Amino acid sequence: MPPPLKLVSWNVNGLRAALNAGFADFALTSRPDVLCLQEIKARPEQIPCGPWQEGYHSLWNPAVKAGYAGTAVFSRLPPLSVRFNIDFPEPAPEGRVITVEFPHWFLVNVYTPNARDGLRRLDYRMAWDQAFLEHLRNLAACKPVVFCGDLNVAHREIDLARPAANRRNPGFTDEERAGFDALLKNGFVDAFRTLHPEPHCYTWWSYRARARERNVGWRIDYWCLSESIRPRIREARILSSIFGSDHCPVELLFDPPSRRLRQAPP
Repeated sequence: MPPPLKLVSWNVNGLRAALNAGFADFALTSRPDVLCLQEIKARPEQIPCGPWQEGYHSLWNPAVKAGYAGTAVFSRLPPLSVRFNIDFPEPAPEGRVITVEFPHWFLVNVYTPNARDGLRRLDYRMAWDQAFLEHLRNLAACKPVVFCGDLNVAHREIDLARPAANRRNPGFTDEERAGFDALLKNGFVDAFRTLHPEPHCYTWWSYRARARERNVGWRIDYWCLSESIRPRIREARILSSIFGSDHCPVELLFDPPSRRLRQAPP
């Protein structure tokens, strides 16, 4: 049985800053089959070529606004097709989605908009969530989907350290949590929670008040996939020992749909 694919997702909160904080060493050591980045805040010509990029197909979707948002995918697997963004009206494209087609599945890398302080962008966020769900549904009608990224929502109370203190704060409103519920009701599963029901597992920590040291965090970075390929999950991990951003990487090990699954013992 061949080893599983290793897929890694990371909101780097600025790729240039992350490179100065050890990102390249992590990428070279981990060597994932697919590396998905969010909030790159850079254009490809602003990132010096390095050994960590060797052997990858590089797919960039920077925001129009300089130093803001943006996504990138680095894949050892050759894509059949690539699509940038989704059908959603944006005043200026923010580079939030990359969809990569492989022979038997789709990969989607997403950086979901934040509702912002005072929830001033909540209506925009909810409309965006609906458009993103439609994008996933359309893909899933053709072949299974694996998607990842910073979804900017803690789904359940277990997914943040202080749920009572954060009600109606961006990322923990009833509306945003219902948006994640809609993903699950439409045939997708949260890979990490499928295997790990335990508390105190977070992927983002404020830079304030030693939050990461005290593990006062939120789980807002995910790997999700079509229910039909749930049995292909080997492991889902939060790599909380990796620094370089206010988020940590999240990892999925899975058998792609092109492979036959190992039969379970009787």
